[in-house]
Amino acid sequence: MRPLLRLGSLAAIAVLGVSLLVAACGDDANSTDTASPSASAKASVKIGITQIVSHPALDACVEGFKEAMAESGYTEGTNVTYDEQNAQGDMATASSIAQKLAGDKLDLILGIATPTTQAMVKADSKTPIVFTAVTDPVGAGLVKNADAPEANVTGVSDMLPVQPHLDLIKRIVPDVKTIGVLYNAGETNSVFLVEAEKEAAAAMGIEVIEATASNSSEVQAAANSLKGRVDAVSVLTDNTIVSALETVIKVCQEGQMPLICGDTDSVERGAVAAYAFDYKDLGRQAGFIAVEILAGKPIAEIPVEYAQNLTLSVNPAAAETMGVTIPEDVLSEADTTF
Repeated sequence: MRPLLRLGSLAAIAVLGVSLLVAACGDDANSTDTASPSASAKASVKIGITQIVSHPALDACVEGFKEAMAESGYTEGTNVTYDEQNAQGDMATASSIAQKLAGDKLDLILGIATPTTQAMVKADSKTPIVFTAVTDPVGAGLVKNADAPEANVTGVSDMLPVQPHLDLIKRIVPDVKTIGVLYNAGETNSVFLVEAEKEAAAAMGIEVIEATASNSSEVQAAANSLKGRVDAVSVLTDNTIVSALETVIKVCQEGQMPLICGDTDSVERGAVAAYAFDYKDLGRQAGFIAVEILAGKPIAEIPVEYAQNLTLSVNPAAAETMGVTIPEDVLSEADTTF
């Protein structure tokens, strides 16, 4: 434009003005076709979500995932739609959901927790699958190499260090000799954590007594079986037990057994304390991984991520109902007090 102005020709300026007008009209007419690749890629994304059961921690994963997607330009109802499915703790339902999602030609699938992700991986070897709230993705058969996933699966692990959890129990119940561990023996992630907990507890001279429940209706009987036999009750990140936590809390109150958990939401619901991750953050991590995949990054270049930033939460009122007092030094260290 500047060279034309230096010509000082009114005719040239007139021609330029007409040219610009025509060009502007042409751009407007073809605005849809000339959209940026990133905007085009985000135009009609469809994502399936399969969740093993409803409870606050896993629900927070969904919230965090959608939040990360929105921050990255994927707005629900505008350029991304979600097909949300919940197995409500039933593995047959989880398998049916997996088959449905596998046939729906989705852009990506989010698997929340180990059982649903296992079902999804079995049903679909092509659609990108991102998992979250999975403790041991290698042991669960989701990936062979967490550093370089070789198939269509990657995600975020909620591997919980058991030693801080046991140390917390010891600080709240100094004379602890026996710990009751509630879990679903059918959940791979739970079996993995319980084995780690038993090994670490043995090194501390603490006996672990196991009580299992295969579904939420069996949780009360499992918890009742620990009455009079243990000094404290441990619930880590088992989805079956956490989905029926109010039942466990009631039994622990009746049996005066302090309940120490592995997620913050359980403390808010009435457990005594927990060293835990923020499950909304886990969902956010998964969301940002999904964004990378949707942008075209190969899954083999996206290593499995692990949860960060353990935080301590306590519930002094709940502790009182279960016959213990949380020590002042623990209270002073707490990140959250309910």
